[in-house]
Amino acid sequence: MREAQVATPAVLRHSPRDALLVALAAGHGALFLTVPSAPLIALALWWTANTAAHNFIHLPFFRARSANAAFSAYLSLLLGLPQTLWRDRHLAHHAGRPWRMRWSRQLAIEFVVVAALWVVVASRGPEFFVWTWTAGWLGGLLLCWMQGHYEHVRGTVSHYGRAYNLAFFNDGYHVEHHARPGLHWTALPTAVVPGAEHSGWPAALRWLELSQLNALERLALRWRRLQRFMVERHERAFRKLLAILPPVRRVTIIGGGLFPRTALVLGRLVPAAEITIIDRSAENLARARPFLGSSVRVVEASYAPELCRDAELLVVPLAFSGDRRAFYAHPPAPAIAVHDWIWRRRGVGVVVSFLLLKRINLVRR
Repeated sequence: MREAQVATPAVLRHSPRDALLVALAAGHGALFLTVPSAPLIALALWWTANTAAHNFIHLPFFRARSANAAFSAYLSLLLGLPQTLWRDRHLAHHAGRPWRMRWSRQLAIEFVVVAALWVVVASRGPEFFVWTWTAGWLGGLLLCWMQGHYEHVRGTVSHYGRAYNLAFFNDGYHVEHHARPGLHWTALPTAVVPGAEHSGWPAALRWLELSQLNALERLALRWRRLQRFMVERHERAFRKLLAILPPVRRVTIIGGGLFPRTALVLGRLVPAAEITIIDRSAENLARARPFLGSSVRVVEASYAPELCRDAELLVVPLAFSGDRRAFYAHPPAPAIAVHDWIWRRRGVGVVVSFLLLKRINLVRR
């Protein structure tokens, strides 16, 4: 403990790496002063709110209380709203309680600082104020709302992508952050929660995952040409994968989906195989049944490894909600076909379609 204290610069309380967040926050201010534009303001506000401002809420960077107060006021300028207000709302979110505004000397100072900022910006002219500053500020708030909404839309969800977590200082480890909100951002990758809900998309882009998959499934129910396209592309991919496997007699498919193309494809390619669909949505299964033959067994349940004990081939959909990494690390069946995004190649795999941005990775036990 003493060695750690000696190694930490006197000005910083928790880690010398927090100096990078402070420097980048300073760079945010410099960019606004030199090359202000609506897109830059929006992106910078979103980035700062979810990195420097967010980490500062949980673990204020400086040892001196006055330095923390000054940096909080500076963050208020970057965000265009009081950092203390953002702090109180965020801590209420972590505590699971309603937020109520509590006045303090620091909050009053930050309100004055923010009001002064808006007055100075407005003095540059109505065109700049409306189309550059206000448009960018509202765009940044929209990105922040999307970030917060999709981090929790199906419960707390993490994103383990390296690029995002490098650029956003491990902000993607959201399940881990909620489990241990006092843990420093540098330690979050060492505290991954086993079986945590996670997504291949960062939170602000996660609407693409949900809307694309659901919209495509529902559209396929109405458009026979899309049905044929999806079946043909998946059939071609599965034909290649089955060619390198021993004969398959029992297949389990997780998620029947609204349009059960995998069951249709495997019913053609391995007609003698016993096919079981496991889906927790009774509504989805009801929509899928008209496409299925009487030989396909349907189980209304959430996925559990014991339900796949007899499967020789397990098929995991792209929309699977759970720990996808477990299928790669500990395959629960002799062969697993994992649908994934086209850029996430793992071992042997085939591309389903560039238009669908989709591939199937083959995992063998």
